[in-house]
Amino acid sequence: MTLLSSSTWEGRIFSGDWISGSGEEYDAVEPATGKTLGRLGTATPADVDKAVKRAVPAQREWAARPYSDRAAVLRRAARLFEEHQQEIETWLVRESGATRPFAALQVSSGGAEECFEAAALAGAPYGELLRSGQQRLSFSRRTPVGVVGVIAPFNVPIILAMRAVAPALALGNAVVLKPDPRTAISGGVVFARVFEEAGLPAGLLHVLPGGADVGAAVVEHPQVPVIAFTGSTRAGRAIGIAAARHLKRVHLELGGNSALVVMDDVDLEQAASVGAWGSFVHAGQICMASSRHLVHASVADDYTALLAQHADALRVGDPATEDVAVGPLIDSGQRDNVHRIVTDTVEAGARLAAGGTYEGLFYRPTVLTGVPLTAPAYAEEIFGPVAPVVPFRDLDEAAGLAAGTEYGLSLGILTRDVAKGLALAERVPTGLVHINDQTVNDEPNIPFGGVGDSGTGARHGGAVANLEAFTEQQWVTVRDELPRYPF
Repeated sequence: MTLLSSSTWEGRIFSGDWISGSGEEYDAVEPATGKTLGRLGTATPADVDKAVKRAVPAQREWAARPYSDRAAVLRRAARLFEEHQQEIETWLVRESGATRPFAALQVSSGGAEECFEAAALAGAPYGELLRSGQQRLSFSRRTPVGVVGVIAPFNVPIILAMRAVAPALALGNAVVLKPDPRTAISGGVVFARVFEEAGLPAGLLHVLPGGADVGAAVVEHPQVPVIAFTGSTRAGRAIGIAAARHLKRVHLELGGNSALVVMDDVDLEQAASVGAWGSFVHAGQICMASSRHLVHASVADDYTALLAQHADALRVGDPATEDVAVGPLIDSGQRDNVHRIVTDTVEAGARLAAGGTYEGLFYRPTVLTGVPLTAPAYAEEIFGPVAPVVPFRDLDEAAGLAAGTEYGLSLGILTRDVAKGLALAERVPTGLVHINDQTVNDEPNIPFGGVGDSGTGARHGGAVANLEAFTEQQWVTVRDELPRYPF
């Protein structure tokens, strides 16, 4: 049995009880070829209201069920991700431009493992006994927030949605999900089909493919008290302002401009391989990408040459039909912005050591050297396969460069002296630190998040962070008898 067989889905408008799209229809396009994969109906703000009104009563019934029922649904969903791994991978490859290995990681880690982790979360401790100065039992417990709004991006559509969807459902909530319309099949329709097959009761998960107006409707709806957003800092700031007006809790995982610091004591060939992966995996379209290579001045030229060799050797092409390392960028707007950053940086005085060209949406892995600190490739989030290299002379300069950005998502430090690496990490505000690895790392059981313009801190992953994100804390006291008061 297939989950989304092409014979069933190609050309069909995806809609129904789980997927809302009463607005204009649009094509789901394969970026590598420009082919239409199917047609979807765009959700509208009115669809959001209808979905939430269905979700509210469904959530109450769901929360009242034994935790073991919720855990069983999540386990079945995990097994469905495993059973249909190849099929879901193919949709990811075709719709998002991911290479097959990167798609496989999303399905196994972001699909199956997120659901298995959430299944365990459903039965995790959710309260504690509290001391009281009075003769009574005093304790706290976690209760579901109700309806969680999830707004997810195009680049890693399964992981970046499921890390909110799965724990929210496991803890007794309903979810309204707005995927990016460019990846609404692999980042939305797939979830609807998986959870429907897993036995999730109707009304608890609603997929709403749409634009900014739909996202705004989710954020502003009075019966959606918690928002989980992953996307750009610009959009996240607007969502944070809107949520504050409505006194809502909002979890923001935003952009990054993460540094990879390369010390002078490392194996340069191995370091260049690590750096190439950090910058070029998934065509650089990852918030944690190694966006700035800060290299000790004594080895910077050699490192740059080796990194350029790795970049030139990478095959770029259609991941659905070729064995390639780098697939396409998501659309022409993204490609044009990446090329603007590269060309403006070269005009500012940088030199191209590799890449800087494209065909269609396929952008060559690019290495820049002699990059001014004010140039766009150093100062901006690139979201493309571009690696700027900047030298430093000592640890003080390295710390200043690494910390000298408004972002604070991930940091990689390559050195044989682990103590030196840890000491450097203490001087850089960041949510994630990886000694002797590049910056792109994530696991379902680990709290994830950035600081500064990269977000509002760790909010997904692990029982503690997920309980904090998707439940309310309630204080409860119990007495044996009614107390006597002086009134």
